[in-house]
Amino acid sequence: MPDGYTYEVIGENKELTDSFKDLGLALVLAILLVYMILAAQFESLLHPFTIILSLPMGFSGGMLGLFITRTTLSVPSFIGLILLVGIAVSNAIVLVDYIIKRREQGEEREEAIENAGPIRLRPILMTTLATILGLLPMALGIGEGSETMAPMSIVVIFGLALSTVSTLLLVPVIYTIFEDVRDSRKRKGKRTGEKNLTTPTITHSI
Repeated sequence: MPDGYTYEVIGENKELTDSFKDLGLALVLAILLVYMILAAQFESLLHPFTIILSLPMGFSGGMLGLFITRTTLSVPSFIGLILLVGIAVSNAIVLVDYIIKRREQGEEREEAIENAGPIRLRPILMTTLATILGLLPMALGIGEGSETMAPMSIVVIFGLALSTVSTLLLVPVIYTIFEDVRDSRKRKGKRTGEKNLTTPTITHSI
């Protein structure tokens, strides 16, 4: 372009870019709010990480659903990602909370995980199937105007399906890793405390 001339993309493209920025901020705030609520409920800063880490699988499932159905990433599909923040973590909450309760009853960690998985499998599957089947007509575009919100339903359905699998398989593994890290820190803290107690003190009198 000649000197002194500039260009700017306006119209629908500019509005779409601004909408994605606002929705991205809303997505980050949703994750932070969910973490704060989980930290308050579990009274721990570590267990909420175990639950929040199930979200990447949900987002991956949503993107995979858009790819399979040849659907573009639009504002409704981005809203579906935000909805996944609240929907996908519910299954992980059910599982982790029951594991903690069984450990409080005196069970060992591995025993609590092995017992909690089969017991909580049915309510997790019931919640997932109820949500997926409820959104299926919208995803198929059945009814007037439903095709506009079909991308949102596709993201939620595929994301929730993949996050459920990750909840049953990966969340117990992540929980075990974080518990090992916390136990190792406690051991180090006890060792340093014992060293400080056993260090002799030498006093000089004049």
